Amino acid sequence: MSTDTLTQPWLVVIDMQTAFAEPDSVWGIPDYGTIEPVVSELCERFAGRTVITRFVPDPEEPGQWEAYYDRWHSMRCSANSPLWNVTIPVRPGTPVVTLPTFSKWGDQLDRITAGAPLTICGVATDCCVLSTALGAVDAGRAVTVVSDACAGVSEEHHRATLALLDLLSPMIEIHSASELIGNTVRSG
Repeated sequence: MSTDTLTQPWLVVIDMQTAFAEPDSVWGIPDYGTIEPVVSELCERFAGRTVITRFVPDPEEPGQWEAYYDRWHSMRCSANSPLWNVTIPVRPGTPVVTLPTFSKWGDQLDRITAGAPLTICGVATDCCVLSTALGAVDAGRAVTVVSDACAGVSEEHHRATLALLDLLSPMIEIHSASELIGNTVRSG
């Protein structure tokens, strides 16, 4: 594995899906439409080094997931429901990690990104972004969270989560998309 492979970051796009984009969805993220073009631009800048993630429910609803879906019963739908479609353009060959968990960190994401630093964006800052970032740093990865390419269930929750993540510096760094775009070379 070359040094370049280990130092060039991978963009991990968390759960940019219809279920979170639709304003009338119980899981709708109010600022989804604001971050969507920023996320798409980052995907262009990280071409060839992007992973898309998708949340889908586990039909078996193990453990507390059953109680969770009792609360959010309208989201209890099959993995092939249009709710779980990705809303941003995906280049052919881009890896997609689909999991029924908040955190998308695990063997699959680890293998795809091969030890490289991770740049994370998407939704929701206060749920899946947070849990993925924490899992990655626990595994020893350097993580950058793109502040204006993430959105939470509210602006207040988004900012509070970014403040929490910032406490973990230098393991997790918080940067804006414009700061990163100036430092990113197209690789595809």
